[in-house]
Amino acid sequence: MIQLHNIDKHFGSQHVLKDVSLHVPPGQVTALIGPSGSGKSTLLRCINLLETPSAGQITLGDASLQFGHGHAQPGRQDMHRLRLQTGMVFQNFQLFPHRTALENVMEGLLVVKKWPRAQAEARARELLQQVGMAHKADAWPGTLSGGQQQRVAIARALAQSPGLLLCDEPTSALDPELASEVVAVLRQLAANKMTMLIATHDLRLAATLADTVVFLEDGRIVEQGSSRQLFLHPQNPRTASYVSTLKEGLPEDW
Repeated sequence: MIQLHNIDKHFGSQHVLKDVSLHVPPGQVTALIGPSGSGKSTLLRCINLLETPSAGQITLGDASLQFGHGHAQPGRQDMHRLRLQTGMVFQNFQLFPHRTALENVMEGLLVVKKWPRAQAEARARELLQQVGMAHKADAWPGTLSGGQQQRVAIARALAQSPGLLLCDEPTSALDPELASEVVAVLRQLAANKMTMLIATHDLRLAATLADTVVFLEDGRIVEQGSSRQLFLHPQNPRTASYVSTLKEGLPEDW
């Protein structure tokens, strides 16, 4: 589904991502964990080119782009082809405040894919039903709770049937009760074999939702493996220290 090879990212003199290589298998959930500033969000933003990598290669489906010395900046058409294969869920929802929930989900289908309005509306209503928000189709974002807004944002990200769903701290702006609404939707997507790459500080979410967990620190991958392996039997001492707080929070049957 997706291959990252030797991704580097600089912001001026700041070296944010350092030689990151990662494979995200189709139909699986991969979680990125690590302390603040480790590069999790930047890596997600590089994948859909909200940030342009300084070096490396991204392969997503049939789209492959190379960056750095000797390679031209990707053209608009190349970027568009790659972005069409991803959906992005942001930490702070990023809904259009002047659009209803339904209109937010329809927007990309109308503007990017040029769907007829009736077809776009039918698809948007189907997705709102999928995330449990059909009854709020005509509501303005400002009238919705944080959990409701994030569920609308997930529906919007799914509207164009992406091959990969990128989630940047999808529950961190929510209190536990509202976060549980969003986690339930993510679990449903995982059960339906949606390929997801999730950056999160919620170790319990990473442990119980992800097939693979990747621990980053200072822009590098320190360790990666199955969720059980990484949380129960970490090989790197730094990983062991970071995940040690989770041990008592895991379900008994995990």
